[in-house]
Amino acid sequence: QVQLKESGGGFAQPGGQVVVICTASGSDLSGSVMGWYRQAPGKRRERVAYITWYGITHFEDFATGRFHIFRDNAENRMSLRMDDLRREDTGVYYCHLEQLGQVKGEYWGRGIQVTVSS
Repeated sequence: QVQLKESGGGFAQPGGQVVVICTASGSDLSGSVMGWYRQAPGKRRERVAYITWYGITHFEDFATGRFHIFRDNAENRMSLRMDDLRREDTGVYYCHLEQLGQVKGEYWGRGIQVTVSS
């Protein structure tokens, strides 16, 4: 069983920066893929970015060049630094983890609010 806990987030003005952090606990985390999804009010949840155990990253088009994802396997921690924020980046950001080893599983955090407003 894996638990994911988000921290950070909060409020920023357009053009500002916010960092969201996800800390994982549990077993069989080796080889997992961790990522971030977000859900804006009235919209469907969408993927933002992910990072593999080996550091391979992927960003959706809206995040490319503005968002940066990091992972510390020793600490079971992943962070997303969001720069040059826009109002449309407002939403609840969810941590996601997928186990790809001998044990398969998919887990979600509870989410953390990011609000971009002047």
